[in-house]
Amino acid sequence: MLRKRPYTSANQCAEVTARPLRRLIQDDGRIRHWGRVVDGQDVTTRMLRVVTPDDGETIHNAFFDRDFRKNGP
Repeated sequence: MLRKRPYTSANQCAEVTARPLRRLIQDDGRIRHWGRVVDGQDVTTRMLRVVTPDDGETIHNAFFDRDFRKNGP
């Protein structure tokens, strides 16, 4: 996953899964975690979505989520 997304790091993903601003369990059991991180390319704060299987630790996918709403779907 990190090879496909060089703008994220394992440390950022670990921080988001450890202390997410929001967490949502999908119908298929995967867990979405959202958290704020600093983008290393342009030094802005962005929302990172990290998707894990039901174990909550193994990273399945991670990307910046432009459509994040703290209280919305």
